[in-house]
Amino acid sequence: MQNENTQTTVTDKINEFIKRNRTGIYIFLGAIVFLFTGLIVYLSLNSYFQRKATAEVEELNSKYIELRLLLSDDHYNDDVDALIKDLTTFAKGKTSYAGARAWTIIAQIHSEKKEWPHAEEAWRNAAKAGVKTYLAPVAFFNAAVAAENQGNPEDAIELLEKCVSYKLDFPSAPRAQFSIGRLNEQLGNYSAAAEAYRAVLVNWPNIEIWVNLAQSRLAVIEE
Repeated sequence: MQNENTQTTVTDKINEFIKRNRTGIYIFLGAIVFLFTGLIVYLSLNSYFQRKATAEVEELNSKYIELRLLLSDDHYNDDVDALIKDLTTFAKGKTSYAGARAWTIIAQIHSEKKEWPHAEEAWRNAAKAGVKTYLAPVAFFNAAVAAENQGNPEDAIELLEKCVSYKLDFPSAPRAQFSIGRLNEQLGNYSAAAEAYRAVLVNWPNIEIWVNLAQSRLAVIEE
């Protein structure tokens, strides 16, 4: 009997609380429904715009493929410049896969034309735009190649270090790590070179080609 009275009292208190505060409760529940609906709309729109942007950048990539074999032909300079302009306009302000993809195409054009300063800048922009995508470590690696081709090994090392430290998997990471050692060795930084080569052995012990190369360079440095 006492339990029944206690339960009745608790139920009455809950009902009384709801009656006194029903306006606030309805507002609270309405806000939750509104926020949830807004989240669904936002996710749907975001997905739509991402698909749209991806389709647009792939259309631009198709134009690049058509021009790729003609990049060295001066007769097509205007077409190439127009494509770079369209890609740049598209890429600016986009921090997504599509933006990174556009910068990557720009970088590829400049790399194939051996315009290394422009290539490095575009690769860096690709890494920045695609910071949460697999394109970022690829972009850092290629930016390092462009920096090295300009005779800037220190910048190349910095970019390669960003590449190998990236959280996303990058198949060429052991090559990038070995390149850090190679560049340090060229600069005469033998302790840093040896450390970089040892990192290859520790982090990628099953990648035979890079392990063998790292071991051969360590043997030369430490002899």
